[in-house]
Amino acid sequence: MRRVDGKVGGVILLALLASVTWANAGWAQGWPSWAEDVFGMGRGRLDRRDFDGGARQQRVPEQAPRAAPGGDVRDGGARPEIAPVAPATVTFEHDFPANSIVIDTGSRALFYVLPDKRAYRYAISVGREGFNWTGTESISRKQAWPDWYPPAEMRERDPNLPEKMTGGLKNPLGAMALYLGDTLYRIHGTNDVKSIGQAQSSGCFRMLNAAVLHLASLAEVGTAVSVVASLPGRQEVGRAPEPPVAAGGQAQPSPAPATPASAGPTVDPLPDYRSLRNFALQRR
Repeated sequence: MRRVDGKVGGVILLALLASVTWANAGWAQGWPSWAEDVFGMGRGRLDRRDFDGGARQQRVPEQAPRAAPGGDVRDGGARPEIAPVAPATVTFEHDFPANSIVIDTGSRALFYVLPDKRAYRYAISVGREGFNWTGTESISRKQAWPDWYPPAEMRERDPNLPEKMTGGLKNPLGAMALYLGDTLYRIHGTNDVKSIGQAQSSGCFRMLNAAVLHLASLAEVGTAVSVVASLPGRQEVGRAPEPPVAAGGQAQPSPAPATPASAGPTVDPLPDYRSLRNFALQRR
């Protein structure tokens, strides 16, 4: 066997090293300079394209959620399939049109009015003291798993809130939101069962996710929404009492009607949402 010259052996060793390191990601754009000096032999720069048959297409990174101003965007979590659940129907003898929504903040109930003096009755959470309101709006948009953008006033009260949270189970807007006109208020879902029936929100109306999905299947964009402090009680119509009959068969005169008692102090109506918003801004 012929002895391999030292210089030739060195070249072979370099060739072996180059083949081993060929797949190194750091050299993906071409050979290192020392390899060109040894193996180029005047043919010019060797490039991976000479062996790959063309330039390799670069992988486009996945787009991150578009950041809100300041970049504080949080993940709202999973979005599971939730089946709508219908509530009980109740008698509803009030002068509101069928296929409209009536929210009684006093009884913490939302009614979807049906024909024939009937309505679906949903339990809800309403605005806490200082954040409740009355008025008439209409549904302007419906959104499943909506993103949440806490208003600046809310983030001032709680600096831990994000500027944006994507839709999901951790998002306080829940599985569905029905937007009310051009206001900041919504009828929306929630996973917080304990909040239903309470006055805890900042003016929105919370429902369980299964309930708001049922409501959204009935209420279309444009549906009228009336928010009232309380619904009038049902008027009971009774017969006047018969006058007592004295001995001898003659009816005794009926006693004079009692003077009606004082109705007590009147309660000022709740402000509408515009007055409430202006009041809150003036206090800042």
